[in-house]
Order: sequence, then C-alpha cells, then structure tokens
Amino acid sequence: MNRRGLLIGATLASVLMTTAAFAATELSMWYHGAGNPVEREILAGIIADFNASQADWSIKLEEFPQGAYNDSVTAAALAGKLPDIIDVDGPNMPNWAWAGYMAPLELPAGTLDNFLPGPIGEWNGTLYSVGLWDAAVAMVARKSTLDEFGIRIPTVTEPWTGDEFNAALEKIKASGKYEYPLDLGMAWTGEWYPYAFSPFLQSFGGDIVDRTTYKTAEGALNGEAAVKFGEWWQHLFTDKLAPGTSQDPADRDSGFASGKYAISWNGNWAALGALTAFDDTLFLPAPDFGHGPKIGAASWQFGVSASSQHKDGATAFITFALQDKYLAAFSDAIGLIPPTPAAAAMSKNYKEGGPMAAFYELSKVQALVRPVTPGYVVEAKVFEKALADIANGAKVADTLDAAADEITADIEKNKGYGL
Repeated sequence: MNRRGLLIGATLASVLMTTAAFAATELSMWYHGAGNPVEREILAGIIADFNASQADWSIKLEEFPQGAYNDSVTAAALAGKLPDIIDVDGPNMPNWAWAGYMAPLELPAGTLDNFLPGPIGEWNGTLYSVGLWDAAVAMVARKSTLDEFGIRIPTVTEPWTGDEFNAALEKIKASGKYEYPLDLGMAWTGEWYPYAFSPFLQSFGGDIVDRTTYKTAEGALNGEAAVKFGEWWQHLFTDKLAPGTSQDPADRDSGFASGKYAISWNGNWAALGALTAFDDTLFLPAPDFGHGPKIGAASWQFGVSASSQHKDGATAFITFALQDKYLAAFSDAIGLIPPTPAAAAMSKNYKEGGPMAAFYELSKVQALVRPVTPGYVVEAKVFEKALADIANGAKVADTLDAAADEITADIEKNKGYGL
C-alpha cells in the first residue's frame, strides 16, 4: 500500500474508533402500560427527548400489559434478566427493594423538593422510586343533591364528621330517590380495597398493620378501633346504604351519572366523566371518623434495577423525566395529579380554579401511603378478603382476628422482612 493509501486507511480507522467510542449505551426500560396509547405517547416523547438531549445513553422501551407485569418482573429477577429501569406500583416497591430487585435511587439534591408525598417511594429511610403522578379519591356528589337534603358541604379544613356522614346517608336513603345513597365501588377488586377502604379504617384509628414496628397486625387490624370500623363497614351493606360485592361493574361506571347513587367514592381518573354528567359536581374530602380524614396515595413509579450495569444512565433518565413540563403533560393526557405545584399550575385541570384542583389539595392534605413494608403484598390480599367477608355478613371481630393472625404469621415467617 502506498503512502496515500496508508493515510486514508489510518483516517478511516480513526473515524470508526471515534464513532464507536461515542456511541450511546442502550438502556432497557420496562413499563406496565401496554394497551394505553395515550399514556404510551407521552412516555415515548420523553424518551425521544432524552435520547436527543445527550449522546451517552439511549432508552429502549418494552411494554407489558398491567395484569402480567408484576409476574414478568419476578420471573426476570429470578433469571437475572431485569431491565435497567423498572416501573413499579408504589406500595409494591418495598417488597421489590427487600427482595433485591431494586437499587437505591440517588437523585440530584433538591430534585424532589415541593413534591407531593405520595409519588416519593421510600423504604427504610432510603429512596428507591419516584412517580410522575399521583392519584386521589374523593366523595363525589352534586351540590343540588346536598342542598335538597340540607346536607352541609364539607371542606378540607372542616370535613364531615363520621356522625354527619352517617346521618347524610340515612337522610338520602329515607327519601327513596336513589337505589343507594353511597357507591363505594365494590365491583372493583384487588388493590382498590386497600387503596380506597383502608383509609376509613385508619380514620377510625386502626390500620392494616402496626406501623410503629411493622412486626405485627395485632391490635391494629383487630383492636377496638378496627372492630368499630368493621361494624360500621358491615352496616353500610346490611342497612342497604351501599351496594355490596355483587355490584354490577356497569353500575360502578355509570351509576352516579345515571342517578342510581347520590354520592360516589371515586378517584380523580373518573372526575372528568362526573363533571361532564353534571355541571354542579363537587369533589369532597373524606369524612373524619375520629382520627383525621384519610385517603390513599402512591401510584406507579420509576426506579433502577439492582442488576443494572448503568445505574448512572438510568438515574439520569428518571431525573430528566421529572421536569414539570412532562409532569403536566402526563396529567393533561391521563387525568392524574401532577406531583409539584409548578406542574399543577401548568396543567389544564389542576391549576388554580381548574375543574379538578380539589384533588391536588386532597392529595396534599389527606393522603396516606399504604403500609410501607415488604409484607404489604400479602397484607393487601388478606385485608381485601376480610373486608369482602364482612360486607357479606361474616362476624366482624372473628374475621379481623383471623386476618391479623394471618398477617402476623407471614411477617414472622419472613423474619420481620428485615425491619
């Protein structure tokens, strides 16, 4: 080869080596939202923006149906094939962190300043995940209905007392105008039960598990306060104040709008439908049964897998995704709550004076995350069964005793889950 050929060859090799040196490293990301094109479009846009914003990392998204997602993560963890970035339902995060699926999430200082508490996934004093939205539940009613029955409109600072709420339900029932005064959404199962109904228990002064130690459910789920809650819960169904476990799912979806139910315990994801049905729709705080009004908190969140070889890149993407413009975009697209005041102000529905602004305030003031423990995945199922059994007529004290024993036995079997 002549000197000119040698120079050309050396230059080409240099170009190829430089290109290889600066090629972006691919990061895998799993997401539970397959089948939700609106949600996917927003996430795909964030990924495209991140990939274009720098040359070090390139995110590759893989989507799963929500019903199969958790099993897929568990199987991948056992096979040592977890992705770099994990999507996790907030209350499940402690179990995945305890099981070694997730690494601590080391965000830049100040990243989560002003965040609502619900989207922040901490366990044992360590941050593992963060969400791009939160969800909240409210008592949904019409102003005209409350005015008709002389029922006070509650506020965040002055919610209904338990006695006021019970009296309101009885007054509405006595009118005979509605099939039931209250819709709790009993047609929904699974995570809805601990998310939507354990806040009533907590407002009575009980809980699914003793949060001071997380080592037992004794006294929390079957103590005096919990039994009072259980008796109240059962009377809602025996006294025909709410439809029970045989509720038609179609009635859950449309019963408030069609006039079957006067008040509906429902989430912000259904709020726009209620506003469309009635122009005097109100989103009201949870009642206070003696220990403060409570609602559930925490939704799907992002974290870094413990097996990722590129935790810095995965963390960089999560940090990038937490920009207010993306939080507002998710809110506008899927109706959930932006986690920061700035994002709420940028959103269509949660800005000051917006049609769903009440949910942001409820999330800030009343929200309580579900028990932050690896044992929650078992506790949630036990709690669901106990409440369904009580609604169907089972003895309250016996059912709660059995549930507390089952949860405590699971904690002991797992040596306290490291707590």
